Amino acid sequence: MKNNELKPAPNTTRNNPTKPAPSIETLFSTSGGMATFTDRGHAIIQQLEVIFLDWASFIPATNIRYPSLIPIADLDRLNYFRNFPHLALCACAISESACADFSKRQDDLLRLDHRQLQSAAFCLPPAACYNVYLSMRGQHLSATRCVTTVANCFRNEDHYQGLRRLRAFTLREIVFVGRDEDIKTYLRKYRAIALEFLGDLGLTIEVKHASDPFFDKASTAARATRIFPTKEELLFNGTLAIASLNYHRRFFGERCGITIEGQPAHTGCIGFGVERWVYALIEHFGTDTEVILDRLQASHSAVMSHQSASQ
Repeated sequence: MKNNELKPAPNTTRNNPTKPAPSIETLFSTSGGMATFTDRGHAIIQQLEVIFLDWASFIPATNIRYPSLIPIADLDRLNYFRNFPHLALCACAISESACADFSKRQDDLLRLDHRQLQSAAFCLPPAACYNVYLSMRGQHLSATRCVTTVANCFRNEDHYQGLRRLRAFTLREIVFVGRDEDIKTYLRKYRAIALEFLGDLGLTIEVKHASDPFFDKASTAARATRIFPTKEELLFNGTLAIASLNYHRRFFGERCGITIEGQPAHTGCIGFGVERWVYALIEHFGTDTEVILDRLQASHSAVMSHQSASQ
């Protein structure tokens, strides 16, 4: 278990000052870059999901759930293996010859050798938004389209650290495809909403330009993102990105043949790393789930009221 990256929780609960606060283990545990949540921990995730879906309704965005695998050919169309081959996790079947051997084996199986596997045709999704662009291939849009989606995502990182960095994690994204000005307007809108909400919660947040973790940091794509920043991260306590705002210009429109008004569509998205939000909330409020849920609801109500009044 690697939950000790969190600070100790307050010594008492909200409703009973003499009762010790619950331990971290009553909310979640992590091992091997993967997290397991108890019912109390999952309640926080469920509340965050309600909040993010309510935010998506401001546009409104269509809520779509995509498959849990992405064809390698589709990821290659998006230059994923040129830019991020080190992060990819593939899914493949066991070879027929190995299947025959396994049926007779006596020893315990700890891992599979690559020679026992068939060639991989699919990858586990590294982000939620890719399927949005791929699903719109070849489409000619008459207006900017907005989609929200959630996905279990997977990345082969060089290290893992509790909820801060996971091999398997949850991304809720709100994605925009269409006119340049619409994309920029939506990104500004959701930047303001997220900052208002986090400010009302009392979390310390910094906004900083960032770049994606390119394998070749000297590549043309990596250099371009440093010269013309297209990504902003919302950093909890100045170190942990719990949300990111991404403006891709025409890249996905060109790669997927998505057009609007006769030109390649622009795209953008805001993504929320759900487990990292849980980490930030526990770090800030402690392990009393009732306190966290109450604060989430109060801040959400304040933001919703403000947004309704401004529309």
